[in-house]
Amino acid sequence: MLSGVQFRQIVSGERKGALAAMARGILGLLEYPYRWTVEWRNARFDDRRAKSVEVNWQVISVGNLTVGGTGKTPFVAWVAAWLRKRGVKVAIVSRGYGSRHGEPNDEARELATRLPDVPHLQNANRVAATKQVFEKGLGHLVILDDAFQHRRIARKLDIVLLDALEPFGYGHLLPRGLLREPVQGLARAQVVALSRSDAVSEARREEIRREVERYAPQAIWVEVVHRPQQLTSAAKKVMAIDDLKGQPIAAFCGIGNPAGFRHTLASCGLNIVSFLEFPDHCAYAEPDLDRLRAWLKSLPVHYAICTRKDLVKIDRPGLADMPVLALDICLEVTQGRKELEKVLEGMVGKSILGTNA
Repeated sequence: MLSGVQFRQIVSGERKGALAAMARGILGLLEYPYRWTVEWRNARFDDRRAKSVEVNWQVISVGNLTVGGTGKTPFVAWVAAWLRKRGVKVAIVSRGYGSRHGEPNDEARELATRLPDVPHLQNANRVAATKQVFEKGLGHLVILDDAFQHRRIARKLDIVLLDALEPFGYGHLLPRGLLREPVQGLARAQVVALSRSDAVSEARREEIRREVERYAPQAIWVEVVHRPQQLTSAAKKVMAIDDLKGQPIAAFCGIGNPAGFRHTLASCGLNIVSFLEFPDHCAYAEPDLDRLRAWLKSLPVHYAICTRKDLVKIDRPGLADMPVLALDICLEVTQGRKELEKVLEGMVGKSILGTNA
């Protein structure tokens, strides 16, 4: 079975040779039935043969065009915190992908640390979960996490995040590329946000923006960056990033876009001597932890750094007698903030008054 890294190397064309070319050919054939299914489903909603369920109050969707991490969780947290500061009672609804035995998944645990006063319902039936929010008085506005393709629920605002490092999924749908649906789907979005925008040049950002305008000329263009703040242990002990500069450090993650995490670490100026990648939504079962321990023992390092999503699942102060720290980041909107806030402001009054008009 291919790892996430190997899969990306093949679909991106980075891996050369006859076997890689053969794999791309097979994946390309499998792309056709996936494309047909997605386009058929979207067409049913577009011509209203399939209808989205209307619910009371306000609904915002935050989603992706591609699989893999785009920094969606920090963006959801930013939007929820912005609304909470303005008196809006917010709840988050997500599918709960990767959760085990009904327990919160990694995104839910991370959001709980960021937003302890915001309810988060995880349910494969997101229509039922959204209705539950309003029936139980848990919120007057729902943020649907990872719901751009989940069109069964009507929403007032669709926000789509694109990762600056690979915004268009190598030009192919799954499984030949990373796209969940054709790029033309951006036409449904009111806001398109480029995450990790500082990872590429200004010329590349402009190139991506022009491509988005081809499909979504009506959408507000937003650029965001992830600012490293501090390092935190499972015991909530905080350490300044500068305290580790110059020291050899190991880093690991089990997220959809490890390249994005690498970029963030590089921006900190840390001396990462080895980097280990696990599958997205890795549960960190005992075999995974044994692998981590053996890897850490083999390295001349005294600290290990991971993402907040990883740490909430490991949930221990250290491994192999070595502290494990999560890199805390905050999201900063560097372009389009005024336009984004104007759209959100329009939902504030209606949410507080309790209307979905």
